[in-house]
Amino acid sequence: LVPFALSVSKGERNKSLSGSWFDKAFSPERSRRVTTNGLNLTPLVHTLVINPIVYTECSVGYERIEEVEALFEHLGFTMKLIPREALFLAGKAFLQYRKNQGQKSNVLPNFFIGAHAAVSGYQLITRDRGRFSTYFPSVELIMPNSTSGLN
Repeated sequence: LVPFALSVSKGERNKSLSGSWFDKAFSPERSRRVTTNGLNLTPLVHTLVINPIVYTECSVGYERIEEVEALFEHLGFTMKLIPREALFLAGKAFLQYRKNQGQKSNVLPNFFIGAHAAVSGYQLITRDRGRFSTYFPSVELIMPNSTSGLN
């Protein structure tokens, strides 16, 4: 199995994932088959992984936890905790961000997601190429709705 991690941008999280690229890519009509830029991400072949950060980001648009649980169960996503090595790497990436004149004072969610993908060897489905490619260049990015598809 080839694992994929998932990152959700602010726009998707604020739209309850409805009408977003996420909704189109992971709709029930696809019968648990996902195609992104010609890549077949069928759960029987690939493991789609989220971590507590992605779970939290996705849950913002839902009223009840049961709705979020049903979504991820339907999509066949696997929840993985963030390893300590990734937590350490997220902190180091954040320090680099601050040295590069980053203005945020707290570690950003994408640092946890990117570090998790880097340490675990996951490919990362995201629409945010900027921070991931800058701070986690070893992570292969899958960019929905992009012309190139991969980092």
